[in-house]
Amino acid sequence: MSRRCELTGKGVQSGNNVSHANNKTRRKFKPNLRVVTVMSDKLNRSIRLRLSAHGMKSMEHAGGLDAWLLKTDSELLSPTALRLKRDLKKKLAAAA
Repeated sequence: MSRRCELTGKGVQSGNNVSHANNKTRRKFKPNLRVVTVMSDKLNRSIRLRLSAHGMKSMEHAGGLDAWLLKTDSELLSPTALRLKRDLKKKLAAAA
């Protein structure tokens, strides 16, 4: 399982540790990932996702999981999130 947020796609970045003597050694910046259970209002079920802290904040700012999935471009989502988005669109189309 990769270290990648399932909603935002935020992953590991690389850079340098720079000492006082300006020595540079390679390092990795890992995202702050958490396994969280979020509730989908339209699907009436809870879903476990591996999200970054930034992803959780963005999701809440957008109005919840359902609103985030509908507004986000499909190319940026993980396979799990794509499946949820497809299920959500089916549910909304059936209700309309």
